[in-house]
Amino acid sequence: MRQIVKAKAGPYKPLTEADVEKAIARGRKSRHLYARASSVRYEDNSICIGFSDGSGVMLPVAGLPEFEGFTQQDFQQLEVGFGGKALCCEAKDLDVSVTGLIATSKPLMDLAVSMVASRNGRKSSAAKAAAARANGKKGGRPRKKVLEPSDSTDA
Repeated sequence: MRQIVKAKAGPYKPLTEADVEKAIARGRKSRHLYARASSVRYEDNSICIGFSDGSGVMLPVAGLPEFEGFTQQDFQQLEVGFGGKALCCEAKDLDVSVTGLIATSKPLMDLAVSMVASRNGRKSSAAKAAAARANGKKGGRPRKKVLEPSDSTDA
């Protein structure tokens, strides 16, 4: 059964200078949360994507269906768009996510998974921190008990 939901018309609220300032501040904060491309070039049958911190990735175009039928001239027209989140080619009406392109590379994704696991392994939950404090009050982590060899092997 299909349900129809009608949009609610809210009262018109004009945009104030304070609203604009809040939006700009939110944008500045989120700017550092995601990697944003700052440059793109094509060389050696690969797309080289540069980031503002000087890092970069080189992705071979072989196997990337987004670039099938691209000529050398089309690759030269690639630009960074959408605030560094996409590569764009107006001549081919193409906008492709930088994150999506990088995700097509299995070695890069394996590296990312490894890095995230390493970072998450260093995090301490509230429960872990509380247990560590409780053990510290008792003089630290209890020592493991060493089992004495039994005398039953003498028989």
